[in-house]
Amino acid sequence: MTQTGFANLTQAIENSIEQKKSTYILASHRIHERPEIGNEEVFASAELTGLLKEAGFSIERGIAGHATAFIARKGTAGSGPTVAFLAEYDALPGLGHACGHNIIGTTSIAAAIALSETLEETGGQVVVLGTPAEEGGDNGSAKGSFVKDNRLEGIDAALIIHPGNATRVSGSSLAVDPVDYIYHGKPAHAAGSPEKGINALDSIIQLFNGINALRQHVTDDVRIHGIIPDGGKAANIVPDYARARFFIRAATRPKTNEIRAKIDKIAEGAALATGSKLEIHEFQNAVDDLLPNDVLNNLFIDTFRRFGEDVLETEKSGLGSTDTGNISQVVPTIHPYIQIGPDVLVGHTVAFREAAKSAKGDEALITGAKGLALIGLKLLTDTETLHAAKAELMERKRAAAADVG
Repeated sequence: MTQTGFANLTQAIENSIEQKKSTYILASHRIHERPEIGNEEVFASAELTGLLKEAGFSIERGIAGHATAFIARKGTAGSGPTVAFLAEYDALPGLGHACGHNIIGTTSIAAAIALSETLEETGGQVVVLGTPAEEGGDNGSAKGSFVKDNRLEGIDAALIIHPGNATRVSGSSLAVDPVDYIYHGKPAHAAGSPEKGINALDSIIQLFNGINALRQHVTDDVRIHGIIPDGGKAANIVPDYARARFFIRAATRPKTNEIRAKIDKIAEGAALATGSKLEIHEFQNAVDDLLPNDVLNNLFIDTFRRFGEDVLETEKSGLGSTDTGNISQVVPTIHPYIQIGPDVLVGHTVAFREAAKSAKGDEALITGAKGLALIGLKLLTDTETLHAAKAELMERKRAAAADVG
């Protein structure tokens, strides 16, 4: 494509989003006002798919065991690359949209709609993956389900942008295994006949003690944190059921698997020590680490600085986890941040929730949509850049696998 042709499509994308910005801001606010936790996002899913259907996208709902998940498509597969935009729209229990998913979901569909309007000139396909329950919970982290169900097949790159306290490049994240360790014992009167009981809570205590002993022998990236949701019903009854819930994290999926195997052995040892029976239950999808992609990050830097954003080229401190990591293990993926408030703004707080429906948040939504759409345009029209992003993904996966041990 000529420079003039690319410039014309760039302007068309920006004009499209500007013309529809009141519609997108209203959708973001409507979702913000009706917060729904993971896998219950009925209103948000309908709001986003309604806009996509109106723009000519075909919609498939109920993806990979998630009733509120969807895949929207426009264009012809095989006529060029396929670029996917990732939409999140779940809220936090008790806090509402304190992670700004009302912005994330709307930004992605706005970018997809604008980019799809260029397909007659570019060829290819634009896809939106509506992925519930990013915040986790039972059957949470739906992007993991999309990957396991082969819903990324045929997609060449995936794009998403997250609100934050600064505009910065996509960095890494921690892989995490969400695990319940459940022990079944035998009840008895704790004073009258304790010898007849098997104390499931003692198994949990042994599990915590064993994990604490392991902490001396793990690398700095490892995070192991847990609670005891069920530890017995009364102090005078030997607990016959106890459950601990853990998040086991490390810098890479292979390293997380290694740590998880050690903790499973500790859990088995605790059962042997107390005579209880162990049940291990993964209550949501495992989450993989996010693989950064410098090719896509450089596109992000160039594109968003064009809009006047002060883009930080270092990743944020204090890593958490996101199921976008699962997507990034399969296709080149970008998960950068765009500023919606001051640099002291912290996610998962009331202040962040309010920023997600502020004038600055609305501005970030529109800028983010324009920027993501233009990155998508580059990937649709520049096969050399797309191939370079794919090559980087394969190299990073090889390096992560070699790092184990």
